[in-house]
Amino acid sequence: MYAFEYPNYWNMPKKGGKHAEMGKEMQAQCKRAKVEEACSLSVMNFENPDSLFGSFISPIKQEIFFREYWEQKPLLVQRNDPLLAAYYQSLFQLSDLKELCSQGLYYGQDINICRCVNGKKKVLNKEGKVNYMQLKKDFDQKKATIQFHQPQRFKVFILQLEGEKHWRLYKPTVHLAREYNVESEDRIGNPTHEFILKPGDLLYFPRGTIHQADTPLGISYSTHVTISTYQNNSWGDFLLDAIPGLVFDSAKEDVVLRTSIPRQLLMQVDTADSTKKLSSLLRRLADRLENTRQLRSSDMKKDFIMNRLPPCLGCDSDPLTPGGKLPKIDSKIRLQFRDHAIVTVEPDQENSDEIRRDMVYVYHSLKNRRETHMMGREDDTTSEEGTSQTHGLRFPLSYLDALKQIWSSSTVNVKELNLMSDEEKENLALSLWTECLIEVI
Repeated sequence: MYAFEYPNYWNMPKKGGKHAEMGKEMQAQCKRAKVEEACSLSVMNFENPDSLFGSFISPIKQEIFFREYWEQKPLLVQRNDPLLAAYYQSLFQLSDLKELCSQGLYYGQDINICRCVNGKKKVLNKEGKVNYMQLKKDFDQKKATIQFHQPQRFKVFILQLEGEKHWRLYKPTVHLAREYNVESEDRIGNPTHEFILKPGDLLYFPRGTIHQADTPLGISYSTHVTISTYQNNSWGDFLLDAIPGLVFDSAKEDVVLRTSIPRQLLMQVDTADSTKKLSSLLRRLADRLENTRQLRSSDMKKDFIMNRLPPCLGCDSDPLTPGGKLPKIDSKIRLQFRDHAIVTVEPDQENSDEIRRDMVYVYHSLKNRRETHMMGREDDTTSEEGTSQTHGLRFPLSYLDALKQIWSSSTVNVKELNLMSDEEKENLALSLWTECLIEVI
């Protein structure tokens, strides 16, 4: 989310020590990664998500970030050299909003106008389409903050872009909190870190970190991007997704899981004995899990792919279509856009019978629409029947090993795919090629 802010807009009541003193604490508690020479400028690499993230946090190495900072402590990357102020090359400015308003932006959906009144956020949105002159009036006269949602629909861009931002970080009251919460001033204590973000800087802090931000006096306005990530991908979320499939499969082979529960349990009478029984059943599931080869987690995977941006192909690129030679039995092929496709095993979704055989599904984000990404529009996320829409392919379970070959190899010959007949091998390659998932070498 983009935020254009005037001075003295606060997310929380002001509290803390002197800036100079906190600067010393910042040096002691939060590592500053400085780039000292312009030649070390790392151009943002949009080839794939992994390379983008690497250039995003440079010069910090990914293994160091995930080992020392991720979900543990804040990281501040300061690029003090003036030549590096434009490190994040794809800039977005307040003036760019004028053109976007002419394309049609809406209050609430695309834009929020906010002010902090008596320590609380107040939304000043109008109705319907955003008028740029009214927007500028709110910004100039009311000293409001303009929040611009889901900017990735229009560009790829990130972080502190214009002006400066004064930040205070506080120790979380709930580590890795799942829900947004405004804490009272007497609970948050003194800041653990205090610093100024300037153009080209990056700040990371773990989910749940309490924070304040304002534009320093003397700075006309500040433009920055907030990126929230991995909010619903905890072990708890994974268990909620994977346990139902594990229970379903286990019940097919374990008669204990098919026996009836006590009638008293449904009536909410004394459940002490039932709790002991449930603990025993969970231990049986844990034992079975040790020997499980394929753990189903299709819902999380599908949700991730369905809500992921398509590959970055450049601003003026045409929609992705199959290109090059058709794959034949003698062709050599390789997977494209590895980070945008997944393989899952799940019951046949097209068979409504009680007994449904397992099928292999390949889901991908190649046809996702950038302009409606994360906007929750019905025409983009649901089918005519009202069910979630996911792009992909469906194969018999016998195709799983061949798909794993393609996903695990840099290149593979079609004739070497682990399938019974040449016809099946060619059909698999052609299906993947039609969806732009492979290319012929």
